[in-house]
Parts: sequence; structure tokens; C-alpha cells
Amino acid sequence: MSLPLQGKVALVTGAGKNIGRTIALALARDGAAIVVNGRSDKAAVDSVVAEIEAAGGQALAAMGDVSDPSVPPRLAAEAAAKFGGVDILISNAGLRRQTSFLDMSFDEWREIMSVALDGAFLLGKAIVPQMVARGGGAFVALSGISTHVGTTNRCHVSASKSGLEGLMRALAVELAPHKITCNALAPGAIDTTRGAAAGPRPAENRPIPLKRFGTVEEIAAMVRLLVGPEGTFITGQTIHVNGGEFLT
Repeated sequence: MSLPLQGKVALVTGAGKNIGRTIALALARDGAAIVVNGRSDKAAVDSVVAEIEAAGGQALAAMGDVSDPSVPPRLAAEAAAKFGGVDILISNAGLRRQTSFLDMSFDEWREIMSVALDGAFLLGKAIVPQMVARGGGAFVALSGISTHVGTTNRCHVSASKSGLEGLMRALAVELAPHKITCNALAPGAIDTTRGAAAGPRPAENRPIPLKRFGTVEEIAAMVRLLVGPEGTFITGQTIHVNGGEFLT
């Protein structure tokens, strides 16, 4: 029996570790060929590619900063050359910083905004024409709970994620005639390996009704639903996976 994503090609940004890595592996297990993108840690990206290939899947390492306007067109070209084009776009790349509003420079504001929001725009511009040519597709952008509950020292992160959610809603309507679904996924407190710039891990006593942090596998499972054959009637949504910490 064929796998549910057999014949599909997915580009996952920020896929060297944590949520991005787990999404890439999950989609590969269901048959998708994966373009594994990372900004600078090539060893981590190569490790994900090797893991996919060792399991019998297909993968391509594609390095580059998606906020650089020259990079997404190159990623699209590399995907087309290797696999024929992209059906599934996961815009997961983002930067975390902990800086108070009063101390935040405009350069830092723009840096954070550029990776998450500008990167998603640039990726969409490069990849959506391939989806149209291939008869449809799925575009998922990773948002977060902070834009809904408010978080100190992260106004730039919250603003970028709010923009992502608005972009997905607009594109859901605009790209529906091309059979392309567009959704945002907003994780809550997830057990990940955090870089120094991200600040301390969220407090263990956060008001999460389920009384635990989520796992990267739980986020990947929701992405898998949105981009697979079971998710083709879901579009324009922000899907919250947060253990009940934020209720819509």
C-alpha cells in the first residue's frame, strides 16, 4: 500500500532541530520527499537528511536564511531540480529574543520580523507557483501562544506571529481557487531545546489545564493532519495546540 504522502514534496524551514526536525521526519515517514532547510547549522540539517534516507526516504539539504530575498527562489529551484517542485510548505523558521520594549532597537525588531514574517512571504512567492503548477498544495506557518496571551520582552516575536496568522487567513481565500490550503499552527509550551537567546524555559507552574508541556511530536502530528489528505477542508485557521492554556 502506498503511503498517504507518497509523491508529495515538502519544504520545511528551520528543520535542523526541535519542532522543524520532527515535522520533517513525520512527513518523511508518510512518504513525502523533504527539502530540509536550515540557516547556519549544516551539521544538524545533514543529520536530518541522513536520518530520513536511512529510513528509506528521500531528502535534500538546502541551507539559507529565508529572510534574504535571494534564498527562497534558490530553495525553490533546488527543490524543482531534485524532486520536480514543492506541494507542502512549512514556514517554521524564526528567531527568539528576550528584550524589553524600552530597550529594543529597531534593528532587533526588524531582524525578528524578517525571519518569521518576511521569510514566509518570500517563501510563498517562490513556492506557491510550483503548487499551482502541481495542482494544489498546503502552506502551514508556525505561530505561537505568545501572540494570543501577551508575553513580556517578546513584542517583536508576538508581532511577527500575529502577522503570520493574518497572512495565512488572507492567502487561504486568495489561493483557494488553486486548491491550496493555508493555515497557522500556534504551539503552547513545548518541551524543546532552547538556545541562549531564547531566555529561560517557561515556568513549570504555567496555567496549563493538562498540567504538562507539549511534545514536538504532538505539534508534528497536527502539521501532518493539516497537509495530508485528511486536512484538505481546513484552511484559513489558526490551530492551537497548548494543553488548554489559551482557549478560543
